[in-house]
Amino acid sequence: MMVSCEKAANICDKYQYKEATVWEKIQLKFHLLMCKTCTKHSKDNKKLTTLCNQARLAVLSEEEKKKMKENFSKLK
Repeated sequence: MMVSCEKAANICDKYQYKEATVWEKIQLKFHLLMCKTCTKHSKDNKKLTTLCNQARLAVLSEEEKKKMKENFSKLK
């Protein structure tokens, strides 16, 4: 059974974050065999993930976020 491109894109995102089930992975692989547009999307998505990992992006801790919210509230 062929999934829609929208569903394939969703599975592709889940797959990259290791959240896709075995059945979803099978559906995605089958879809990518048939759909060149989604194949390109999948490759581009993998490249973006690789670049983000290489950039060593950092996020604020929960405490830093809380302080930033408090400081912002004081400015209002």
